[in-house]
Amino acid sequence: MDKAVYIAMASGQNIMAAQAIHANNLANANTNGFQADFAQARSLGVYYGEGLSTRAYSRSENPGTDFQRGSLNETGRDLDMAVEGDGWISIQAPDGTEAFTRAGSLKLDPNGQLLTANNLPVMGNGGPIALPPADKVTLGADGTITIQPAGQPADVLATVDRIKLVKPDEAELVKGKDGLIRRRDGQEQVPDASIRLQSGFVETSNVNAVDELTSIMALARQFEVNVKMMKMIEENSSAVAQVLRAQ
Repeated sequence: MDKAVYIAMASGQNIMAAQAIHANNLANANTNGFQADFAQARSLGVYYGEGLSTRAYSRSENPGTDFQRGSLNETGRDLDMAVEGDGWISIQAPDGTEAFTRAGSLKLDPNGQLLTANNLPVMGNGGPIALPPADKVTLGADGTITIQPAGQPADVLATVDRIKLVKPDEAELVKGKDGLIRRRDGQEQVPDASIRLQSGFVETSNVNAVDELTSIMALARQFEVNVKMMKMIEENSSAVAQVLRAQ
């Protein structure tokens, strides 16, 4: 009985791990630039003692991230930028390392620093971008930042920096626990001048809400089966104990 209970319990634990991955994807279905996580069950052989392995258990895990592109949503906002094709916007993570995002809804703080929607600094040619006081800020297709200095006529423009746009090999990318994309080796990525931005658009999440909801419902039914199995094992164990006491 103990082995059967263990199998049912381990199955329920792995189902909950898979549920967490799908639930996080579904929760971010409306998060701009979000990259969905994969969930899979991996077979693990049972190796102990002498002889050959005749049994295998499964383990739920997150093997990687879905880097398919989301659709583009037009906003008309000057500081909203969508990355065309493959490529990323370089940002500074809270720990000071370089990370990448495709969420191009940018903003300026009171000190003129260019930030993402979740308040992470956007990287430029020489580090985090900080702009002088300006009446208007324009972002070019190549990431060039042009401003109309405060108090100056509309025809007085100045180029102050350029957003660092990169194109790392997706096989070298990994999503951290903070949800940010980084290189596996932790190194900085060199800029790629071929990357282009589309002004007035943001990239939506690449999550398929219907698929995620269907997966969650299927996993819930599987969890119920394991709970029923554990209840049946408990009933069988009680019945066996009563038979032994009667003898």
